[in-house]
Amino acid sequence: MAIAKGYAATDASQPLTPFTFERREPNDDDVVIAVQYCGVCHSDIHQARNEWGNSIFPMVPGHEVAGVVSAVGSKVTKFKVGDRVGVGCFVASCVGCATRDLDYEHYMPGLVPTYNGYEADGTTPTFGGYSDSIVVKEGYVLRFPDNIPLDSGAPLLCAGITLYSPLAHWKAGPGKKIAIVGMGGLGHMGVKIGAAMGADITVLSQSLSKKEDGLKLGAKDYYATSDAETFTKLAGTFDLIINTVGTTIDWNAYLNLLKSDGTMVLVGVPEHPVPVHAFSVIGGRKSLAGSMIGSIKETQEMLDFCGKHNIVSEIEKIDIQNINEAYERVVKSDVRYRFVIDIASLAA
Repeated sequence: MAIAKGYAATDASQPLTPFTFERREPNDDDVVIAVQYCGVCHSDIHQARNEWGNSIFPMVPGHEVAGVVSAVGSKVTKFKVGDRVGVGCFVASCVGCATRDLDYEHYMPGLVPTYNGYEADGTTPTFGGYSDSIVVKEGYVLRFPDNIPLDSGAPLLCAGITLYSPLAHWKAGPGKKIAIVGMGGLGHMGVKIGAAMGADITVLSQSLSKKEDGLKLGAKDYYATSDAETFTKLAGTFDLIINTVGTTIDWNAYLNLLKSDGTMVLVGVPEHPVPVHAFSVIGGRKSLAGSMIGSIKETQEMLDFCGKHNIVSEIEKIDIQNINEAYERVVKSDVRYRFVIDIASLAA
């Protein structure tokens, strides 16, 4: 087995530290990737700190993985050494069940997460992209368009697809009024992608501190949710609201911003149950829905869309030695808008 180097959480209460481990031997349908960059997702923090209660230690986080193919198995046909590729949130899915659907594979049993999970054998832990290499089945490797840089492109593999999928599913486009709740790592991608789809995008943020950024990235309007007048002025305005935040909000007040037959989609993960009054949805035939990442097929579609429209994430690059400081800054919303680890710093 090949020896890999990375950073790992060894316990929920401890900072991430250098970690050396074995990557599995590649099979004939595997692609070996030399990792160059890895985005930092808030879910990395939740899982490294066991805030969702399902953490497996030691844990090498990272599911926004970008790099270059360094080797391929004998049966690999889609990739060759030197290709610019990525790995997103999962590295295997159910391939044997009768109900398998490539458009819905991320919602079906058998999904193997890129980290904090187990390989198909049920015993080998999966380790993510805070490392110098990764071995992935060909069918779960994604190709970056030539014009997308690997550093600012890495967050597309989680933040990008997390927003692209609901925007595409609920048919964002010309004539649609869409609100993005939260102007962070997820929200800013929703602004860029939604605007590129031709929708009329409004940002709903706690304050106006990022208004200039929001308008520059494609939003038509920007409102502070700390101002009660916002909810009066915008009542019945939106066809679609995508909520990217994981904090407590007044769900009924936000649902009141929807038009009849409008939908509010949850992509952030609140700590507490969502309290919704029945009248908030039955009056106007409104819907409260959820969305989670996207299939491999849809993720490649998203990357191609971003290549066509020159969409990347707004990033701040860091050395891996600064990952624990970056975690604290993410918790404080002190990043515009996504940290990306330069994996070359592992050799420092």
